[in-house]
Amino acid sequence: MEVAVNLELKTLNIKQDLTFYNTSNDSLDSIVLNDWNNAFVDKNTPLARRFSDEFYRGFHLAKAADRGKTTILSLTDDNATALEWERTEKNPDFIIVRLNRKIAPNEKVDLHLTYIAKIPNDKFTHFGFDQNGGMALKNWFVSPARYENHDFIKYNNFNLDDIANAVTDYEVAIKIPNQYFIATDLNSISKDVSNPDYTVYSFSGKNRSDFSLYIQRQNSFRTYDNGLIEVSTDLKSKKINEIQKAVIVDRVVSFMEGFIGEYPNDKITVSQADYERNPFYGLNQLPSFISPFSDDFIFEIQFLKTFLNNYLKNSLRLDPRKDNWVYDAIQIYAMMQYMEEHHQDQKMLGRLSNMKLFSSYNITNLTFNEQYSYYYMLMARKNLDQPLGDPKNTLIKFNEQIASKYRAGLSLSYLDDYLNHNIVPESIKEFYNLNKIAQSNRYDFEKILTKKSQKDIDWFFKTVIDSRDIIDYKFNHVSRSADSVSFSIKNKTGNYAPIPVYGTKKNQVVFKEWIEPKNKDSVYEFARKNADKIVINLDNEVPEYNQRNNWKSLKHLTLNRPIKFNFAKDLEDPNYNQILYIPTIYYNYYDGLTPGIRFHNKTILDKPFNFDINPAFSSKTGSLSGSSAFSWNQYYRNSTLFNVRYSLSQNYFHYAPDATYLRLNPMVQFRIREKDFRDNRKQLIMARQIIVNREASDYITDNSKPNYSIFNARYSNTKTELINHFSFMTDVQFAGDFGKVSGEIEYRRLFQNNKKLNLRLFAGTFMYNTTNSDYFSFGLDRPTDYLFDYNLFGRSESTGFFSQQYVIAEGGFKSQLQPSYANQWMTTLNASYAVWNWVELYGDIGFMKNKHQSEFFAYDTGVRLNLVPDYFELYFPVYSNNGWEITQTKYNEKIRFIITFSPKTLVTLFTRKWF
Repeated sequence: MEVAVNLELKTLNIKQDLTFYNTSNDSLDSIVLNDWNNAFVDKNTPLARRFSDEFYRGFHLAKAADRGKTTILSLTDDNATALEWERTEKNPDFIIVRLNRKIAPNEKVDLHLTYIAKIPNDKFTHFGFDQNGGMALKNWFVSPARYENHDFIKYNNFNLDDIANAVTDYEVAIKIPNQYFIATDLNSISKDVSNPDYTVYSFSGKNRSDFSLYIQRQNSFRTYDNGLIEVSTDLKSKKINEIQKAVIVDRVVSFMEGFIGEYPNDKITVSQADYERNPFYGLNQLPSFISPFSDDFIFEIQFLKTFLNNYLKNSLRLDPRKDNWVYDAIQIYAMMQYMEEHHQDQKMLGRLSNMKLFSSYNITNLTFNEQYSYYYMLMARKNLDQPLGDPKNTLIKFNEQIASKYRAGLSLSYLDDYLNHNIVPESIKEFYNLNKIAQSNRYDFEKILTKKSQKDIDWFFKTVIDSRDIIDYKFNHVSRSADSVSFSIKNKTGNYAPIPVYGTKKNQVVFKEWIEPKNKDSVYEFARKNADKIVINLDNEVPEYNQRNNWKSLKHLTLNRPIKFNFAKDLEDPNYNQILYIPTIYYNYYDGLTPGIRFHNKTILDKPFNFDINPAFSSKTGSLSGSSAFSWNQYYRNSTLFNVRYSLSQNYFHYAPDATYLRLNPMVQFRIREKDFRDNRKQLIMARQIIVNREASDYITDNSKPNYSIFNARYSNTKTELINHFSFMTDVQFAGDFGKVSGEIEYRRLFQNNKKLNLRLFAGTFMYNTTNSDYFSFGLDRPTDYLFDYNLFGRSESTGFFSQQYVIAEGGFKSQLQPSYANQWMTTLNASYAVWNWVELYGDIGFMKNKHQSEFFAYDTGVRLNLVPDYFELYFPVYSNNGWEITQTKYNEKIRFIITFSPKTLVTLFTRKWF
């Protein structure tokens, strides 16, 4: 390639000569070229849809100047004959070139391309042009795709760093302005400085599938050479000096060359952009002034992870999408071995583990390597884990970047501990050397492991790698004597996997034995060696689902776990029944500020049974109030009905200045998801009984019954992403005095011009209604909330500030009109359209019918400030049935607002992109 860089236009003008050798056994009449830079061309590419699916707004809202594209000017063969080529709208990131003749095995063909690569902004993927006038370049040129199983691999760019290029020899000449520098992992050939305006750099590289290139005005890369490999890095680390960095780089490089194998190239780059794409998720990401780790340790972890990632990606000739688990397994396993050798005593919480303030927390006892298991278990307990062997593009983001990576490394560590003959490290080296001479796949690695093992390890690939099957053992029957201990093991899931059993005395290991419980009634007997406790999977070698049932005291076989209180949160401690507590604050107009204390058992990992008890004190009334909830979750691993939740909740607060309410809510929920975990469609079926007892109030004179019980069934179907949101909900309610049915459809669309349309249709009717008040009627501008579902600050207020709180429910009107309620039926349409950023125009129309009255047509219009959708919004009425509201007196009392203080609700804004 000859590349001329235009830093002002953010373009690369490229002249490329490509010689393609047919190393397959097939005759080829076409060649596929990867063009991943063109994935940034518009808002409709597979990459754009991926961004939308993960709720990343930056790409859709970006200006045209920030996007990238590839413009092919010419594509010819060796005879200068133009070749036919195709790049579709559906697949803009690869090109199919039709050859003028078939090329037989061992033949070659020459292609000549001229094209312009417009480089995208680096804010999308951390690669591209930056704000300092430089460029970080990856997957920027047209490259031949990998050929495997009689076809070219045609992958779309999903921002997963998994391009499937053929192994290639490169010769590259790059012309850049004189004041700029280049850093790359290619070998430097020459540097031509004869021109006063620009410099031409020449590089080469052999047997590579890709390379990185960094163009900077001020060279931030530093080079370290320990005789094994030349490392160039610009990882940020202000507080450690060059000598400390050199020591860390040498330690990491030397370990990996010895543990994995000799790096096939002379140079490697470890960039800040690489790290930010795949950071080490953990407490080391905290700002330095509150970080529990030293600056040199943070640099070491960041360098270790990024170096290993590039080391393996540039060495292994795997399909990086289909066989991704092999990359992840070797990377995390190697990191674990490195930590065992160089930082064996390092804790997950760093220096916080040494502080007495945190000594009672189980999380402080975890070593650095033990945290990997908990990140994986976080997803397994949510029933969101996925098979390690699944292609990378099918994984949800948290699994792709964290949970599946960590479980892959844990799985190799598990196998290594079980085989106990250095088989896994030797297999990694043999597989690594195989990649130096041949294209490989995951089955080559599996064959090497199987060949070296003296035990049957088919279960490892079947259960651990290629399935979601979970492992969970518990002791069934335990007996002991002075010299021996015997027991049987219960396999709670029916999935076979070997597991270690430990004997401990005063928390020190006195024996460890691996068992293989294939038979249900197998009884094991070991020498006791003075053990006072036996424990399954003590060091968490096996990625086991539940460790709370893993130990038995040999002093008192019926001993129950003692209770331990901890402040806020902790990891699950298998030796205790944990009760967590934390102060709370709640507010409504009638109770005032309501401080309380919350007692619960919700550790960081989900568990089947949860309780949450929150007694509180109403400062305004001087009385007790509060809430409680008890729930039981059943998860179904292999069904679209993945969760059934049974719960009972209670609330006791004031609903009026002089009256309290008690609400009981027994409920069952059925949660349904798609087989494709990345599909954002969710379905919910809910059935509950709402039982409400209200004290009589002098302020409430609506003739409604103070005490009532309502059966409520609901079905919702929601599919949401950044560009499109669609939800459908039906609701039925039955009580002694009324029965009603309603439905709601909501649609949101973000258009190509970045304008947004919101539509909501509601319709509801009473099947029977013998009540004599509007308490149970459909609300036009705000529901009465007789089910007590909404967090209304002043639920009984009809005037004043608290009456202006808006809830998107039932009629959904913003203007307060008369009549405000419908005791027969109601149909409304709510619409809003963004005119500038978060400023929208809204309009509502609807029909409603009350007994003994004719139908009423309602309408209103106004301005909506959609600051955070559904969480913080303001509505300014302009015109309605009331006339020009904006010119009427006391206009400030007509403004409506949505404010959500619930931390759980707000957290979903940030977690939805991960789960």
